[in-house]
Amino acid sequence: MQTGLRALVRSRLAPSPYRWRAAASSPIMRARPMESRTLHTKKYTVEHEVVNFDDSTGVGIVSITDHAQSVLGDVVFVELPTVGTEVAQGDQIGAVESVKAASDIYAPVSGTVEEINELLSSEPGLLNKSAEERGWLCKIKLSDPSEMDKLMTLEEYKKSYED
Repeated sequence: MQTGLRALVRSRLAPSPYRWRAAASSPIMRARPMESRTLHTKKYTVEHEVVNFDDSTGVGIVSITDHAQSVLGDVVFVELPTVGTEVAQGDQIGAVESVKAASDIYAPVSGTVEEINELLSSEPGLLNKSAEERGWLCKIKLSDPSEMDKLMTLEEYKKSYED
């Protein structure tokens, strides 16, 4: 009886010309191109700027931190750099004025300003509503992505103003 069972199992496992096989055009067998993943890195400066770097494009989106906008109060004016401007890490690239104070904005990274947030000229209050997202300041094409390593993580940034 065991021999009959073994023969049956072997016959089921053995390749058969009548057994169903996936066609080469089947999604099971079709080779797909490798999918690339984009890495976004968010880093902070002591001066309360944040840069969200996209490694696939080499562009960093610069904004002020949510903490900075809360300390400034109601923002009434934003000065931004000109598109095409070459900036070095630490250079002044603009200013923010609020009902309480005025504050300079510094480049967290070196590179070329590729785009500015035009909405801020007519709606400077966007910095208060959504400082790190809709209220972004400019986009910089980084000339040296390794500068990101010199910036702080969120935890390090929070420690810098809580201490």
